[in-house]
Amino acid sequence: MGSFGLLAPLAWRNLWRNPRRTWITLAVVGVGVWSILAFDVLLKAWVESSRQEALRLLTGEGQIHAQGYLDDPGVAQRMPAPSGPLLAALNGPVVSAWAPRIRVTAIIQSEYRTRAVTLVGVSPAAERKVSDLPGQILAGRYLASPDEPGLVIGKDLAEKLKTRLGKRVIVMAQAADGHLGEIGLPIIGLFGNTKPAQDEFIFTGLGAAQRFLGAGTDLSEISFDAAPDAGPNNAVAALSRAAPRLDIQSWETLEPLAFTVQSFSQTYVAVWLIVMFVLMAIGIVNTQLMAVFERTREFGLMQALGMRPRLIVVQVVLESALLIALGVGLGVGLMVLTVLPFAGGLDLGPLGESMENYGASSILYPKLDAHDALTVGVVIWLLGVAVTVWPARSAARINPVLAMAAL
Repeated sequence: MGSFGLLAPLAWRNLWRNPRRTWITLAVVGVGVWSILAFDVLLKAWVESSRQEALRLLTGEGQIHAQGYLDDPGVAQRMPAPSGPLLAALNGPVVSAWAPRIRVTAIIQSEYRTRAVTLVGVSPAAERKVSDLPGQILAGRYLASPDEPGLVIGKDLAEKLKTRLGKRVIVMAQAADGHLGEIGLPIIGLFGNTKPAQDEFIFTGLGAAQRFLGAGTDLSEISFDAAPDAGPNNAVAALSRAAPRLDIQSWETLEPLAFTVQSFSQTYVAVWLIVMFVLMAIGIVNTQLMAVFERTREFGLMQALGMRPRLIVVQVVLESALLIALGVGLGVGLMVLTVLPFAGGLDLGPLGESMENYGASSILYPKLDAHDALTVGVVIWLLGVAVTVWPARSAARINPVLAMAAL
């Protein structure tokens, strides 16, 4: 401890003997740490956006269907409303909320244009518990009851149909008995979400849709969210035991793109960390080797005065540790300053339209996680200190006689 107390202030003063070299190294480490954290923050914001867009639109954390519905999503593949063990499981401790739906492929026709869409009959009160869409109404209102024969469509779809709020449109779909059903419904609300969702889905009351399709009280699907202490997989297992003949899946299989992005996000960050650290290591090692060669006589003199080689190694490593710690702090500070202006959201503009095609929102909400910043900082510091052992050992191997002869 006595040696450390002597070497620490000496190491700090040595850093600023050549301020230009110190600032260059600080910049290399700081920018490297900033780039790793920036990649991590943006990737996690995209992952969370993709997951939330998938889960909070219609998917939920899991869904229940009749066998064969996902292969042929028509009114023929429907199931009875939940009862008995299934109803008890849905209202049990493993499920926090669930919403019944009827969902079929349909055609919507305005005065001017016709589009293929997906008609979804919903129960508004239940839907608000598992979906964010009821709160994304841009004009008009959401459905008031399951029996309301109104229609909520996407704002983008309304523009493509050249129709507007309050207008009546024709909806056509194959009914349960096989004939082509047709019904006129008024547009009572326009919702905003990703453009693919706006173009694909139209919503009406669950009871109204069941009557239109002649499906009685049958359903196409049930979307559910798992209780926080249960998790989606445990909820799926419990529901599968209650209704073994139904097809019950978690969001991980229903939304493979969002799950894949989430699964590989940390791998992408690790790869980027390795790439950036290799670049930083080259700069750090070269800088430290140059510093050692320039201080050959100094290290030789210190050994001649009785300083042991291992203490020279400690001094050089200590200098590097202080320098890299400052660089890590600089990088984290830069990342904090980068994230702060976007606390209210980062609008990606034209790039966001492309991201919407992959299920993400055009607005990301980047935030720096303290645990991630600490982890990246510690890893970079440890690896940075490790690579400076080579220059430190080179300093310790200096022959004091030859070094003194050069004075």
